[in-house]
Amino acid sequence: MLKLFRYLRHYKLQSILGPLFKLTEACFELAVPLVMANIIDVGIANEDSDYIIGKGIVLVLLGVLGLAASLTAQFFAARASLGFGTELRRDLFRHINTLSHKEIDSLGSSTLVSRMTVDINQAQTGINMLLRLFLRSPFIVIGAVIMAFSVSVKLTLIFLVASPLLALVIFFVMKKTVPMYKRIQKKLDRTTLMVGENISGVRVIRAFSRQEDERKAFEENSGELLDLQLKAGRISALTNPCTYVIVYIAIIAIIWFGGVNVDAGSITQGELIALISYMNQILLALLAVAILVTSLTKAQASAVRINEVFAVQSTLTDDGCTEQDITASDIAVEFKNVSFSYHENGENAVKDISFSVKNGETVGVIGGTGCGKSTLVSLIPRFYDCSGGGVSVFGNNVKAYPFKQLRGMIGYVPQKAELFRGTVEENLRYRAKDASGEDIIKALKTAQAYDFVMADPEGLDRMITAGGKNLSGGQRQRLTIARALVGEPKILILDDSASALDLATDAALRRALREKKGEMTVFIVSQRISSIRHADKILVLDDGELVGTGTHEQLLDSCPLYNEICRSQQYSDPVGKGAVSDEK
Repeated sequence: MLKLFRYLRHYKLQSILGPLFKLTEACFELAVPLVMANIIDVGIANEDSDYIIGKGIVLVLLGVLGLAASLTAQFFAARASLGFGTELRRDLFRHINTLSHKEIDSLGSSTLVSRMTVDINQAQTGINMLLRLFLRSPFIVIGAVIMAFSVSVKLTLIFLVASPLLALVIFFVMKKTVPMYKRIQKKLDRTTLMVGENISGVRVIRAFSRQEDERKAFEENSGELLDLQLKAGRISALTNPCTYVIVYIAIIAIIWFGGVNVDAGSITQGELIALISYMNQILLALLAVAILVTSLTKAQASAVRINEVFAVQSTLTDDGCTEQDITASDIAVEFKNVSFSYHENGENAVKDISFSVKNGETVGVIGGTGCGKSTLVSLIPRFYDCSGGGVSVFGNNVKAYPFKQLRGMIGYVPQKAELFRGTVEENLRYRAKDASGEDIIKALKTAQAYDFVMADPEGLDRMITAGGKNLSGGQRQRLTIARALVGEPKILILDDSASALDLATDAALRRALREKKGEMTVFIVSQRISSIRHADKILVLDDGELVGTGTHEQLLDSCPLYNEICRSQQYSDPVGKGAVSDEK
């Protein structure tokens, strides 16, 4: 938790004034029993109504001043804690966005969402409680003991016995519940993941009538979460009864021995009432400490989880990288003995791959499922760093580029079409926010999306829901292709991004891209021979290895795997060599 205190640096004044006003309120509160003692010992004993009224006014004044101090303290504490939460949330979001795909895959998106929301809220609540109660409660306890000393040294020994016992109860609760709250947060991560999967995959679940299975799995997880929360709650619930028992035993002792002292004339009746009031103040202060401990316990568990994310540093950085010259090379992309594994010491997803692509060429990438096609193209924009060898773009190693320059040259279309909540135009400007209207229209036409976008009365102002759920799969893919084309990238990567398109639309898209031949280098990852048949170069992958490179005709003669893929898609060649496109 201490590591997160740096987020209070812009709220130092509020962090100081909040506790100070709480201490001021505590001072007013500690003065009340003494005033009450004077009312009993002087006013009531002497039947002096003027004295009683005067002291009553003092009590009211103390109450009003205490209320004003408390409200002011609450204001400063709330402002500091909200500022703390805002800055922490901003920095955590920024840090997560610096992580590479590798770290995000390792942590998991569900736990990141949980830590960004639930854990930060817990930490924020903990800071609020800390500023309000951390100084006030100990001050009340210590102050009440000191004030009790001024009344009766002997009876104060009861306070000195009770206070450590109360502290021991709080320590026991904290020791038992901190590990439990950590486990609870992990269960909440699992709950978040299950809810997210069920919402996003609701159609699949219903299609296979698995609602009951999913319900049982969720209820099982929720039951375990409930059991943990109940167990932690039961231990936390021991705080109040245990502290009440100790305090009331102490009050009984004070009344018993105090009565003896009153009878002996050692103390007055008012002083005895003051001692009982101070004991009650200690009780209330320690109950507040119990609430604070519970809140800080949760905050501490959350702080550990937040710091775990901050501790994860990206293996991909562009520190020290400077703008690179890209005009000197006619080679757009070059792989030299490239290997890559998603896990250290794990099996390579791509193995010892070498090839080069000239400016303006179109490259097709084909192979069986899981052979490393997507992995291969994801190394170009440096989503991952290769384990061995090197990847160069326009004559420079990708590690030499600042991310902004490298990825600014690349238009990337992922396998899963991802769109964001907003208008069509806002989504299309995602790659190049300063693009002109003419660029957007041109990209839409190339991506075969112009007709369906303009057929809508709102056109480019049509709202898209989160994930593009109000569009068909083919429409989403065409818009993501258009988004990648906006700003005219030098390299376009289509990672199996036409799988939801019908054959006619796919063919029209390929014709439109061929018309732009020479303007940009295109990588097309596909399972369809028709999609890559006319590429200048085709890369055939098998189990992470490059088993064939060449044009369609060359591969028909030299690559058995490519020939097999062609036959499986029932293509016939007019010269009897294999497959041709069905494109007219």
